Amino acid sequence: MTTRGPMVALACALLCIVSTAPARAAEVMRMAVTTSFHNSGLADVLLPQIAEDLDLEVQLLVVGTGQAIRLGEAGDVDAILVHSRSAEEAFVAGGYGTHRREIMYNDFVVIGPAADPAGLREAADATGALRAIAEAEAPFVSRGDDSGTHKKELSLWSDAGVAAEGDWYNAVGAGMGAALNTASGLGAYILADRASWLNFANKGDLDLVFAGDPVLFNQYAYLPVNPERHPHTRHALALTLEDWLTSDTAQVLIDGYTIGGETLFTFNADQGAGQ
Repeated sequence: MTTRGPMVALACALLCIVSTAPARAAEVMRMAVTTSFHNSGLADVLLPQIAEDLDLEVQLLVVGTGQAIRLGEAGDVDAILVHSRSAEEAFVAGGYGTHRREIMYNDFVVIGPAADPAGLREAADATGALRAIAEAEAPFVSRGDDSGTHKKELSLWSDAGVAAEGDWYNAVGAGMGAALNTASGLGAYILADRASWLNFANKGDLDLVFAGDPVLFNQYAYLPVNPERHPHTRHALALTLEDWLTSDTAQVLIDGYTIGGETLFTFNADQGAGQ
């Protein structure tokens, strides 16, 4: 009597068990990011490659810089990616983040009606551009949400010596995409990051009317949450992601991300500065 049949059946059963076993789940970490980073479309380029290279699922909480920092302070995320240096440095100084690592930059631009009724195209600098808006009482949309863009806007009004208030000033308390939609509907001026503007679909009659002042430089930085303050955070994964974000692979993807032939971000991470 042969045993070949039962042995084959056993082998088949074992093979079926192996082939139907679930694949190992990817590691998961949470990162708070600015709406401008998300609206740019860059996340859709980076996250799939991160998942492939690191077997890591990065769950994004898309908020303004101020809210991202508060999420980090509360230990609700493992890292943050934001763009307001003074707030970032305060985050680290307060013991909420282990360090600050610069990743990439672009610039802020002023968007407005193509006809440019306040004459911003003739402005010599950013503060002059905002002063022209206030003097003309031309409609202006502010994000009004404590984001990095909002913080920059407020600093520019202060430098221009302008009290941003009145019927012409519209604070919407919303992210970059929603604020741009409001500006498009009102035919208003707005401060935006270049990446969000280039990726914005509902441009309507809006156009880029002022850019190029060095004060409009817009640096993005990555800050891991301090595990000494929040031991439950996934600090090792945050550091693994930092290594990837400062790698040659990330540089190629970031520098290569364009819309209509225009670069949205420029990689500038110090690849030897890991903590």
